[in-house]
Amino acid sequence: MMSQARKRVWKYNNGGAHWLMMAYLLSLILPCTCFLPNFWSRVLTLSWDSHTHQYITEQAILNVTLDTLRQNQGHRTEDETRLGRGFWRAVREVVHSNAEMDFLSSTRSDPVYHFDSERVDSAVAMLRRFWVHTLLSVRANEHQSARHSLGQLFHSLQDFYSHSNWVEMGQRSIYLHLLQPEEPAVPVAKDDTPTCMECFSITCRNNLLPRLTSAQKDSQLLTTGYFSTFPPKPEGKCSHGGMLDSSRSMGAKGGINKDSTSPLFSPHHFLHVEAATLASQATLTVLRDLRDTVGHKTFLRLFSVKQAPSLVFVMDTTGSMFEEITAARLRAHSIIQNRRNLPEQTGSFLLVPFHDPEVGPVYETDDPNQFMEYMENLMALGGGDEPEMCFTAIQLALTHSPPLSEIFVFTDASPKDAHLFDVVKALALAKQSKVTFLLTEDPNYSKESKPRSRTRRTSKRRKRSREHLPPNRFSLYTTLSSLSGGLTIFTSNSDIHSVSSIVEDNTAAEKVTLLHVETDQDQKSSHSFRVDSSVKDVTVHISGFLSQCILIDPSGQTQSLLSEKGSLASLEVFNGLYRVRLLSPIQPGQWNLQATADGHVAFSILAESNVDFLYYFATVTNKTHPGLARVEGSPVAGVPAFLVIAVTGLSPHHEGVSFSHVTLLGAEGESLKKVLLNSSSPYPSHTTEELIGWVDSIPRAPFSVRLTGRDGGGNKLERVASELVQPTHVQIQVLSTPPLVPGHSTTVEFIIFNHGGGRLFNMIAEDDSGYLHTRGPYRFYISAHNVFHSQVGLHTPSTAQDGATVTLTLSVQALNSKDTNYAVAYLTVIPPDRDMSPPSCSASRVLSSCSPACNESTWSMSLALSDNGRSGLAALQLRQGIGSLTLLPPLVGDKLGEAHSDQYKATLVKGDPPFNVSESPEPLWVNYTSSCCSVSAELLVWDTAGNMKRCHFASAQQRQLSNTRTEYSRDGPLKPTRFSLLVLLLLCTEQLF
Repeated sequence: MMSQARKRVWKYNNGGAHWLMMAYLLSLILPCTCFLPNFWSRVLTLSWDSHTHQYITEQAILNVTLDTLRQNQGHRTEDETRLGRGFWRAVREVVHSNAEMDFLSSTRSDPVYHFDSERVDSAVAMLRRFWVHTLLSVRANEHQSARHSLGQLFHSLQDFYSHSNWVEMGQRSIYLHLLQPEEPAVPVAKDDTPTCMECFSITCRNNLLPRLTSAQKDSQLLTTGYFSTFPPKPEGKCSHGGMLDSSRSMGAKGGINKDSTSPLFSPHHFLHVEAATLASQATLTVLRDLRDTVGHKTFLRLFSVKQAPSLVFVMDTTGSMFEEITAARLRAHSIIQNRRNLPEQTGSFLLVPFHDPEVGPVYETDDPNQFMEYMENLMALGGGDEPEMCFTAIQLALTHSPPLSEIFVFTDASPKDAHLFDVVKALALAKQSKVTFLLTEDPNYSKESKPRSRTRRTSKRRKRSREHLPPNRFSLYTTLSSLSGGLTIFTSNSDIHSVSSIVEDNTAAEKVTLLHVETDQDQKSSHSFRVDSSVKDVTVHISGFLSQCILIDPSGQTQSLLSEKGSLASLEVFNGLYRVRLLSPIQPGQWNLQATADGHVAFSILAESNVDFLYYFATVTNKTHPGLARVEGSPVAGVPAFLVIAVTGLSPHHEGVSFSHVTLLGAEGESLKKVLLNSSSPYPSHTTEELIGWVDSIPRAPFSVRLTGRDGGGNKLERVASELVQPTHVQIQVLSTPPLVPGHSTTVEFIIFNHGGGRLFNMIAEDDSGYLHTRGPYRFYISAHNVFHSQVGLHTPSTAQDGATVTLTLSVQALNSKDTNYAVAYLTVIPPDRDMSPPSCSASRVLSSCSPACNESTWSMSLALSDNGRSGLAALQLRQGIGSLTLLPPLVGDKLGEAHSDQYKATLVKGDPPFNVSESPEPLWVNYTSSCCSVSAELLVWDTAGNMKRCHFASAQQRQLSNTRTEYSRDGPLKPTRFSLLVLLLLCTEQLF
């Protein structure tokens, strides 16, 4: 699959662009201090077959997800190809959070985050905090926060196997104590204990002292390498090592890291595969423990597996909104009915009502019947002045809905809370969620003047007449919809039900965008879009007013949509919206729309296809870790950057599909820049194709991204990301996301980069929970090409719910300039004394009568279950084994009691859901009985804090360790380029001689 694309090497229109990129990268190449962050790190370090954090993490998530689907639904060959765009975005969030540990100034040099400098105990405590963060966030349905902490956990966990001497001790199983406190711990070498011998070559074999490689448990010591000069390396300690570690020349010389297969960067490169294999096993174990703790359904929701798009309504509930509420209610019912028989999950449902001054509450559910109850209970009541609290409601919708959502706002009023526009814009762009406005107008007002005046109908609740309302009062709505890739539709009460059909079109499964453009003048325009062999059910939305619209198919056949019926498409005309559907069979090739507009018109062309893409901009890190660091917020105009594309939904029947370039499109669809692509995906069996392009200069005008390639039949394949990227000359970055402790204050540090001349800036901070001390605006001066470092304070009330997430949005704008940018951070409420001790289980007696005829004999075992912490037992489940588990009465003396024995009569078998034992005394006694044909079993035990213990037991009373199978395929080697060989030559010249 994708063989042609994977055989390409870097190509450019001219040699100048090629060498410009190489010179830029060469100036930024710097050291590596952990498993390489992502795919591009292998190019920078010339270690083509190294396993990166990105690869280990993506492989593990994919394997556990597919395993979970097979357990729940049975094996289906299309599982991997139909996981959905939302799944791959969720995976990318975990991967980016993982990589950020190497890029953020607050974490990249801290040895605790990377198991460096023998800070093992502190790193273990940090790991367990990440686990608690993840678990609490999942249980609170705060999935973005959970994915963030999960990525952090994976980074530190994976680093342990690369930076420690665990592999050198001959270990071939994972170190359970890292996340399981009750498992045996290996002592860490003390500060005055030497750990390494001198090594004078780039490959350091046998440089660890004998006790550091001992396989005898009683004499083992753990150590990890020191990196650079912080903290200082004591004499005789091991270095991280590699040609860019300044501590490698201090005694003891050399190093022990296994980050890559390159001897220049990893002195123990010969153990890289072993370290990566254990890191992968540990990552898989965490994911399986998480799945078994929160349940399969919740685990799949965490990664948005096969999720239908969320249905999100923001509803004005004032007295004039009866027709709009009715239309939304009927549309929701239709969508729910249509989804009942789909293979995808039904998705989530969200409703945020608002008027003035009340907003909310937020009604959120996964149950479609519950959502319909919420909709049925909506009432159009009350009134007052014309503006309403619309942006506050949209802010709540964005913080509570998953990424890639479609948000539909029904209102007839302008915003009273316009100060929140920048915050709402930041949330929409950060989540790549579209906001579409359905604005009802006076049905007696002539359509010719609507697009310009944006007037609305008067009603009994509106106290101000139309002539006193400002003509541009809806301008912020149109701006937000344009930036997010949605639409603003001005319609009427009589047409709102028909116009709301766009809700169904936009929330259909496997929806992709073929074209999205807007024009602001009365003019004749022509817009082309491509239909490829994977596309079906093409729908065209045109908001505004047209005097002419001609559709032309690839063969040249035409149809005047406004004046005739034809064989190409059907047309529905409503007040403010034209809905066009191409008729089957839809001919592949280039289609064209020629339209004459009357005022502002937007064209949005949607289709059904599983081939889509995700993207982000990145720069080569210039600090301590080589790799591509994702650009958060808007990219900087006029500077070079990489564009990383992930194509999703590919399958074996897409053989021959290739992707050649990306076009950066202006707001009206004009071409601003063409970016050639190179295939960089190391996963030939996956359903994502990773592509990378070099943008020599980010355009200064806003733009959208269009991906171009060809399908297996040679037809052009195009997909569009409809949101507008707004280049800027200012950046803002959150440096850390500390936990929120109930009853305590917290500070969040941030830094602002001014890429322009000296000037004044305004910054506004907003959170969705009211925890901020001050929201701003903060005003400050930043000199030319300089930075500003500051912080904001939050106070968490003592009543805050464990696991709740506070969404913090920082938006900055240069005064008297269009330069603006944003940062979004997710802060999790964590109790200060969280119980982190899992339950325990111990065998008391084994009865076995096993014989060679296993099906004619049985064995049994009694176990005592208790909680090591203070939370108490919560539930248990038989996960493996063909026998049955019976709860026994408590002991009276040394015998099982008979009193109240009926309440303990419960028998569990494999496949039963977790059984509640929270009311049972401790220790809880259970008895397992099985045929001798199955000699082992696994019992899962939870406490009420969510800690889980896997109890493995067998007929021979031997302790059974988890044998986690790792599905691990080797990368196809990346081909060296002239640039990479030049890097090698110059680095070797500078560092080795």
